[in-house]
Amino acid sequence: MDMTLRGKVQQAYANRAWIPNSLTALRLIGGIALIFLPLPSMAFYIVYVVCGLTDLLDGFLARRLKTASAFGAKLDSVADLTFYIVAMIRMLPCLRKRLPGWIWYVVAFVLALRLASYLVAAIRLHRFAAVHTLANKATGAKGFGVGPTLPTPALAPHCRSR
Repeated sequence: MDMTLRGKVQQAYANRAWIPNSLTALRLIGGIALIFLPLPSMAFYIVYVVCGLTDLLDGFLARRLKTASAFGAKLDSVADLTFYIVAMIRMLPCLRKRLPGWIWYVVAFVLALRLASYLVAAIRLHRFAAVHTLANKATGAKGFGVGPTLPTPALAPHCRSR
């Protein structure tokens, strides 16, 4: 009887795995959608913020619901990379002219650290792995915070889609 109850509880948790994975998939779709949305536009910022919120919630919910999986972790890494790469490509022309030069050295340093961590993980584990440390989360939060500054009057003229 106890095994049956335990099996039912485990199945109930397993059935809820779709919740965090759906949030991650939504971020992946949103990241791709950013390619096609004009910048600056309300649609771009809504999708951008939704992507950021799903990034915060998916891992939290996976741990809370005890549904964390290798598939979810890989999907999360792919969604993160897609979102950040597309967002940077879209926002870079706006930021290039407006931010001081030293900022680009900091950005290059952070990107080099990220790439190095991916490389070390690939060499040691013989597969792709993203390390989710507090420093990575803080860097991601700082990077995410750049997006909402783009519609400011100082940057908006530089962000018009061509």
